[in-house]
Amino acid sequence: MPVSPAYRPDPQYPKLGPEFADPVASADFPQTILRFRNDRAAATVGLDTLTDEEWIGHFGRFRPLPGNIDPPLAQRYHGHQFRNYNPDLGDGRGFTFAQLREVGSDRLLDLGTKGSGQTPWSRSGDGRLTLKGGVREVLATAMLEALGVPTSRTFSLVETGEQLQRNDEPSPTRSAVLVRLSESHIRCGTFQRHAYLESAERITTLVDHVIGLYYPELEGANDRPTALLNAVIGRVARLTASWMAAGFVHGVLNTDNMNITGESFDYGPYRFLPQSDPNFTAAYFDHQGLYAFGRQPEAVFWNLQQLAGCLDLVTETDPLVEALNGFGPAYRRELMAAMLRRLGVKRRDEATDAALVQAMFKAMAEGGERLRWEPFFFDWFCGREDRALAGPRADLYAEAPFVEFREQLADYEPDRPERLAHAYFAALEPEELLYDQIEAVWAFIAEADDWSVLRGKLDRIETARVAWGFAPGS
Repeated sequence: MPVSPAYRPDPQYPKLGPEFADPVASADFPQTILRFRNDRAAATVGLDTLTDEEWIGHFGRFRPLPGNIDPPLAQRYHGHQFRNYNPDLGDGRGFTFAQLREVGSDRLLDLGTKGSGQTPWSRSGDGRLTLKGGVREVLATAMLEALGVPTSRTFSLVETGEQLQRNDEPSPTRSAVLVRLSESHIRCGTFQRHAYLESAERITTLVDHVIGLYYPELEGANDRPTALLNAVIGRVARLTASWMAAGFVHGVLNTDNMNITGESFDYGPYRFLPQSDPNFTAAYFDHQGLYAFGRQPEAVFWNLQQLAGCLDLVTETDPLVEALNGFGPAYRRELMAAMLRRLGVKRRDEATDAALVQAMFKAMAEGGERLRWEPFFFDWFCGREDRALAGPRADLYAEAPFVEFREQLADYEPDRPERLAHAYFAALEPEELLYDQIEAVWAFIAEADDWSVLRGKLDRIETARVAWGFAPGS
């Protein structure tokens, strides 16, 4: 049976019409070697019963799924790239391949591609993805999901047998096609395209489409565009706070890389922090630090302002400004909640929580290069001082900068302390995903075609995900 009874196709994006996407075809790849399939994600949409041969047929050769999008659609959008407006964007190496309903939640989800070949929006690009880029995205999404960050999930990675030339890594380099599962690929930049073309009608069509599929609770709103902006701000504030709590630097927070459902997706030059550093950047070409770790909330807010500017074509300005003014307070609330989730303690009141988080950031900064980001949360999980002071960083935590943090944390009640019984927490060090570790995984693949190191890394990240016990997108 090619699909399970749980498979429920629901292709909605084609209904928007030809102004929103272009029909395309996948490249005909020389090879299709399955390197990664996410059966846990596949089970949520009824595709876990596919054989490997069927899987490759759908996600390497892109034979349409039953009752789904045919042909695939390359979405049209514009966007600001490092604050410079670009009207020549769009899906240049990917397309929307399928839409289907999630088991249990009934959410509409997309299967979108990366590296599937050229489209009308490829410009001078080859429409391909390097295998290394695919491996990096597999790792990023696994780690972010483990840490409770709202993220796309890497669904499939197929090596395609081509040799690619790139100017930012040793070439020729191996090629791949990736499929991601996410809630939506509609971006801030999708709205920007139609605002640029001064089409209030299509902006309204988008608002109605997004509300109907992703924010049905807003159907009765009097001012639908403003209601949508408020809802998007809430989700994006949560996403941004989750990045900060995870010590994650996206690297390229352009408006075409922010979707309207508040999920992180499309991982290029990302990094996880080695230690607390607001000026840490992920992209080697981000010379001004525009998207540095500490500037991510500012970058996100700027993108939301651009979305509000598009909605200004179809509603009054003042309510949109008022909605934007709510981002700061929403982000601060979400940051407190996200940091306390990472510490594994229950929330108290806003002022007390803010004081704890402030003391925590201060202590981490004082720790400098001696204190890595992820081990800090591992050591102090569930507020257990005895655990932290018995670990490898006990001497550091005994120093003066941690006195205030320890005193304030002592008043907090642990949240689900039974999680500490998991074998993961018996180790001295947590699972991390630092740059050198990613490079080490890739080296085994590049030099010996050894995929066991990647599989081992993913197994350990999965163990961490279960141990932390964060709710999806928490």
